[in-house]
Amino acid sequence: MEKINPSTLDRRFSHLITQVVVTPPSSLAFISGQVAVNQEGELIGINDYRQQALQVFKNINLALEAAGAKPEHVVQMKIHVVHHREELVEVIFQAGFEVFGEEWPLTASTLLGVQALGMPDWLIEVDVIAAIIN
Repeated sequence: MEKINPSTLDRRFSHLITQVVVTPPSSLAFISGQVAVNQEGELIGINDYRQQALQVFKNINLALEAAGAKPEHVVQMKIHVVHHREELVEVIFQAGFEVFGEEWPLTASTLLGVQALGMPDWLIEVDVIAAIIN
């Protein structure tokens, strides 16, 4: 995959995202929005953005593994945050680095502040597209 952060676009966040990702022929894995629910169906981190972010990224990692993909195969990530505010950016991305470490997916990304998600106690939802290169 070619990851491009052109000088013609803002590069302040290039340590967190890639502005453009171009993939060769591949299989695409579309991972549904993951929330902070564990395998037993329990919500992790009620009213706690950090704990929910940790569980969400763990779920993303598990979904990638199930698809035969790795974090490096992620071509797009959308992060939806209930009642988003600036200080949550560091909280959320730090949780992602705790889960993925050096394998944090530098990819085309969008962070959206939303009023609500599918259930009232969900604070963060992340969906991903990954390209499994043949």
